[in-house]
Amino acid sequence: MFDLINEIGQAMRNNKLRTGLTGFAVAWGIFMLIILLGLSHGLVSGFEKQSGKRDNNRIAVWQGSTSMPYKGYNKNRKITLKASTVEALNESGNKYIRKASASKNISAATVTGPEDYIASGVTGVTPETRRNQWVEMVKGRFINDADIEARSKVMVISRKTAKTLFGPDSANVVGKRVKSLDLSWKIVGVYSREWDEDEVFVPFSTAVALSGGDPQIWSIDVIVDNVSDEASADEAENALRTELAQIHKFDPEDCSATPMWNRFKNYLQNKTANKILDYAVWIIGIFTMLSGIVGVSNIMFVSVRERVHEIGIRRAIGAKRRNILTQIMLESVAITTIFGYIGIVMGTIAMQVLTVIFKNSENNPLADASVDISIAVKVTIVLIIAGALAGLIPALKATKVKPVEALRDE
Repeated sequence: MFDLINEIGQAMRNNKLRTGLTGFAVAWGIFMLIILLGLSHGLVSGFEKQSGKRDNNRIAVWQGSTSMPYKGYNKNRKITLKASTVEALNESGNKYIRKASASKNISAATVTGPEDYIASGVTGVTPETRRNQWVEMVKGRFINDADIEARSKVMVISRKTAKTLFGPDSANVVGKRVKSLDLSWKIVGVYSREWDEDEVFVPFSTAVALSGGDPQIWSIDVIVDNVSDEASADEAENALRTELAQIHKFDPEDCSATPMWNRFKNYLQNKTANKILDYAVWIIGIFTMLSGIVGVSNIMFVSVRERVHEIGIRRAIGAKRRNILTQIMLESVAITTIFGYIGIVMGTIAMQVLTVIFKNSENNPLADASVDISIAVKVTIVLIIAGALAGLIPALKATKVKPVEALRDE
């Protein structure tokens, strides 16, 4: 074994420049593969992270207009979603419908605190809104089921709104009161959000009661059950549209009456796209690496040609073909692996630097860009296979050298 290692080392030392240039090509190809895999990992990780903050098994419904007549009703009839629509969906008993919820905005409302006031209105919401709209609680709590049931006069405001209403005392606003719609409201929580921190949340049932009667709502969010693939997601969407068609009297095949966004189906499609991206990255990376592998193969061809005399002597004193084949292939694997690992180390360092630089950027894919053990193992396997393939043809040529002809070679 030690003799074999010495022979491999000697062969590399005899062609330092050629080995170095070819090794650089291998290292560069592996470096680019690591960078691409790290960026791909960051994109996929960011997607999973953002998806985990929301209920993906959800269908959003908007009010629309009919595109076909139905049982005496003309087409182009506006379908108006109301609070009673939400109640009817929750009481339908449909196996796909777990929970329907909605929001109600009272835009004319102003909220007054001890220091100042805001005129952005209030929005009636349900507990599901917290996940659906990526609301992160900083202090206190969000609207809960007890608030909905009791039609409580409680509010959840943003940090920005807390500073406006309470000024210097904005750090401790939970439990304090503000005025809105001629009523006194208790603040139960403070939230933060990356976009739109102007909303003030109140219980949906309270907003409905203050609006009077059965107010119109713009959209409905429905959390669905019994969905696992695109086919079942389509079935859930059709079942939901059928329920809405019965409530609002339109054709169940009329998609424009209540436009929908099937988030679960969209989630599955995004996951498929991420898998395709991963495959594409591997293909691009491997083709990039091929330039270096071809160089390794060329080196081995030259090495075999220069060592014809040596190979002939070894064959003449009894060396078997498999010994020659093993040595040439191991030399190829050694060159590929040594310089490949240099590329792995440099690529890993580069990804760690990018991760540190962008670690505080939650929406930046580079924030989660990294190379884990599984990727290193996969690249190692690729290196070994590539090195073996690069040396295979030159090794086979070496085994065909005839001792008598090789000894005559000058």
